[in-house]
Amino acid sequence: MKKDLLSLLEIEKVVAIIRGIPDGSGEQTAKALLAGGISFLEITLNTNGALNMIDELKGKLGSQMRVGAGTVLNLKMAKEAVQAGAEYLISPNLDESVLAYGLEQGVDVWPGTLTPTEIVRAYELGATAVKVFPIGSMGMKYIKDIRGPLNHIPMMVTGGVNLDNMKEVLGYGAIAVGLGGNLVNNSLIKQGNFEEITKLAKAYTNLAKEV
Repeated sequence: MKKDLLSLLEIEKVVAIIRGIPDGSGEQTAKALLAGGISFLEITLNTNGALNMIDELKGKLGSQMRVGAGTVLNLKMAKEAVQAGAEYLISPNLDESVLAYGLEQGVDVWPGTLTPTEIVRAYELGATAVKVFPIGSMGMKYIKDIRGPLNHIPMMVTGGVNLDNMKEVLGYGAIAVGLGGNLVNNSLIKQGNFEEITKLAKAYTNLAKEV
């Protein structure tokens, strides 16, 4: 299962991140993203009602979307997310207890890392991929430099990725990108403009196919 999920991530290349969206808009947002070709959906646990949203969307869209939990900072959060049905756990940090729990449960954990030491440590502890975060603060070329000696480790990148630089960072060897506000735009959601969310999703997924 783990290998299959990672293989799918390498094909799809885009993870849409739901963070802090208005209450009750989860299903509409997910469907708008799905209509734009998005199949990986990360719901951050610092979003109101995140666990219920994971459970609900897994039930309604689980055959079409891979629903995971984001901002999983510790073991307690990891357990709650898995209980809610999260297929994978993503975090901004490397918590070794979260990684160990994911391995035990057969759930992929893609921890947040930045330095070569963190990246190698996470991979050696069993992470199938790592999240390099925040890539925007380092510059997209950072992924090219870091992959020089570490090109055996699958890396997704999050933080500052947009339509202008996504092809660049994927071209440098990132297997996928995580997209928050540049795709899942809370202002558009508040306006009920889900058609624009779908258009944005299509723009990103079409770009990913070109790499």
